[in-house]
Amino acid sequence: MIKAFLLVLTILLISQTSFYSQNEAVKEAFLYLNKVRANPSLYSKEVGVSLSGIEARQALKWNDTLAKVAQTKAEDLAKNNYFDHVDPKGYGLNYYVAKAGYKLPDGWLDEPSANYVESLAAGSANPKASIIQLLNDNDEPVHDKAGHRVHLLGIDEFFGKGVDVGIGWVNNPNSEYQTYLVVVIARHNW
Repeated sequence: MIKAFLLVLTILLISQTSFYSQNEAVKEAFLYLNKVRANPSLYSKEVGVSLSGIEARQALKWNDTLAKVAQTKAEDLAKNNYFDHVDPKGYGLNYYVAKAGYKLPDGWLDEPSANYVESLAAGSANPKASIIQLLNDNDEPVHDKAGHRVHLLGIDEFFGKGVDVGIGWVNNPNSEYQTYLVVVIARHNW
């Protein structure tokens, strides 16, 4: 009986440690993103493209609803082995964000596949490396052509209005890319 109890306790501690480590890595990515938003040009070398000329933006606020949506999407990407803003059922993230109870503007749900809030990365070693991958955006030097950079750093007027963020991360060695990161940035009153 004691052996069974110790086995269950060990399994619980190991799974909590893994969950804790994952949460710490996501928290690190969240803090890193806000640091880059506060002073983009300081991170040019680390990101691998010049971020000079990008205006500093306010820090994003963690939103548990968006984080749950992002985590669910990351898990779905790995479980169903796809990498796309639209899931195999034909739904984009606007649908799932609204379904989770986060208010989006009228019209954002007219097209089930719509996505105005999500950036995806795959194959990076950890969540922070995924943020760097997204900011680098395939070495694109022109900021307004670097869609993920525009989204994450709020470079244009539309994405500059985003204030809430949620990040999901999964590591599934049995999936094509093994790791998946989903960043959701939105606001209630667009």
